[in-house]
Amino acid sequence: MTVETPFDRLAIVEWGDHPCPPEHLRDLLTDLDCEVVVRDVSDLADCDAAVTVYHHEQFLGSVDWVHTIRSGYEDFPLDAYEAGGITLTNSTGVAGDLVAESALGMMLAQAKGLHHYRDNQGDADWERTHWERPFELGRASVCVVGLGALGSSVATRAAALGMDVWGVDVRPVSALGLDRVYDVSRLEEAVADARFVVLTAPLRESTRGLVGAEALVAMREDAFLVNVSRGEIVEQNALVAALESGEIAGAALDVFATEPLEPESPLWEMDEVIVTPHAAAQSNNYGEKVAELVTNNATCLAADREPWNRIV
Repeated sequence: MTVETPFDRLAIVEWGDHPCPPEHLRDLLTDLDCEVVVRDVSDLADCDAAVTVYHHEQFLGSVDWVHTIRSGYEDFPLDAYEAGGITLTNSTGVAGDLVAESALGMMLAQAKGLHHYRDNQGDADWERTHWERPFELGRASVCVVGLGALGSSVATRAAALGMDVWGVDVRPVSALGLDRVYDVSRLEEAVADARFVVLTAPLRESTRGLVGAEALVAMREDAFLVNVSRGEIVEQNALVAALESGEIAGAALDVFATEPLEPESPLWEMDEVIVTPHAAAQSNNYGEKVAELVTNNATCLAADREPWNRIV
């Protein structure tokens, strides 16, 4: 079925090391009635829409619509887009379930100590962890910091496993059925009783450095920090200090303030830290989810309706 769009040519801009190849997304958009091409950002003169990962100055004054396949848009100059009449949409909600599954996997790995066995496998090491180290995830507790689409997905899955779940958000959240939802001003109180603290909040000025020394000290000594949101939400030096001093038991980290994580970072060598390369959203159907959203938005724009996830 051909999908009507208001565009002649939509460019999928080359985006470096993002795991979803732009050519794959192009092949998923063949139903659009415009030409879909993979282009370098310097070659947009004949394009009137673009799908991208990051903002590029070449978009300004060149295209009418930009869609970022991320949920974050902190690098996009919103005032310039608005002044130029450029519609900007993002992919909030596309990766929520995918990242939530990764967060649950990280909690399960920490609860059972699975990462230790994987580390030992290369040495054919049969040694078990100490009998007191593994624990039952279903009898543990989790505080989810940020109850948007991603946090809600984490909370729902954690509850299904039997975990005691509460959250932190800037607004009251009742739909999740959580017994406790704390305002962000009460973060230290919220994390104090949790075995796991999972960060799913968006990066804003108000959340930059949100988890620092005070929050880490407030956590239990047997607690684990899981960050699948943005690295800048955590004060990384404070986290390293908390791990080295035993203020918390460990961490599972998919995101970092500087990426890739510096080779000299002590986080690489810590036994109770799991490091993944900003891959929590990676899945073989990620492109399909983005293509569906792009198609829906093209349809909305063609009908002069409000597109999904409009930022500007």
